Amino acid sequence: MLSIDPKEIPVGQLHQYLLSAVSPRPIAFASTVDKKGKPNLSPYSFFNVFSANPPILIFSPARRVRDNTTKHTLENAEATKEVVINVVNYNIVQQMSLSSTEYDAGINEFEKAGFTMLPSEKIKPFRVAEAPIQFECIVNEIIALGKNAGAGNLVICEVVKLHINESVLDENQNIDQQKLDIVARAGGSYYSRAKEAFFEIPKPIQSKGLGVDQLPDHIKNSHILSGNDLGVLANVNQLPDAAAIQDFKSKMPYSVKLSFESKQQLAKQFIKQGHLENAWKLLLS
Repeated sequence: MLSIDPKEIPVGQLHQYLLSAVSPRPIAFASTVDKKGKPNLSPYSFFNVFSANPPILIFSPARRVRDNTTKHTLENAEATKEVVINVVNYNIVQQMSLSSTEYDAGINEFEKAGFTMLPSEKIKPFRVAEAPIQFECIVNEIIALGKNAGAGNLVICEVVKLHINESVLDENQNIDQQKLDIVARAGGSYYSRAKEAFFEIPKPIQSKGLGVDQLPDHIKNSHILSGNDLGVLANVNQLPDAAAIQDFKSKMPYSVKLSFESKQQLAKQFIKQGHLENAWKLLLS
C-alpha cells in the first residue's frame, strides 16, 4: 500500500492522483459572459448536484496548477453572477474537449468548437444548442477554497430554468439514461461513456435487507463468494421457505448431489445472471 502525505508531494502529482482516483466525474460545460457580454465556454469536472429544493448545482474552476492564475469562467461568474451549465453527451464530447483549449480572453469558444449559441430565457449567457440538457443558473455564492495553485472555487448555482431535448425522454417524460448517452471525465486523457457501463442495484431502502452479519457462517466465510456476492445475497428481507427450497430441489435434482463448493460456484453464476432467489435456494438446499 502506497501511503502519501499530500503536503509531501508536488501539487501537480497530487492533482493527478485525485483526478484518477475520484472518477469518473460528471462534466459541467459552463457558459458565461463577461461584463461586455462576450461569451466564454469551458468544461469542468469538479461538478455535481447538491440540492433539489432549491435546485443547486456546484462546480469548481480551480486555480491553474502551473501558474496560480484563475479561469475566465470564474472571473465571469464573479462579475455577472450568471452561468449556463450544459450537459455533455457522447455526440459532443470531441467538440467539448476542443473548447477546453486555453484561448485568450475574448475568444469565442462556441465558434472555435463549432457549437451553436442559443439565447437563454432568464439570464444573459448563451446555451449550447447541441447539448441535450441545459441549466440556466444564477450564482448564489462563490467560495474560494484557497489562494494557492490548485485551489478550487466553489461556484454555487441555483437553477432558474432547465431545458431538456425531448429526444432523451422516455414515454413518461423521464430522462432515459441510454438515450442521454452521457460522458464523464476520468484521470489523464480518459473519459467514460456511461451507457456502456450501466448496471442496476436494487436500493436497500426499498426493503430492509438482512445484512451480511445475518448470513449463515458457511456462506459469510466463503472463499468462493465475493464481497459483492455477499452484498447481493444480504439484500433480501427474507429467505426462501422450506417448500420453495424443496420445489427447487425437485426441479433441479442434480443440485442435491453437488459439493458445497460446487453449489457456491453455481450460486455465483445465478447471482451474476440476476437469479438471486435460485442462488439462495441452491445454497440452502
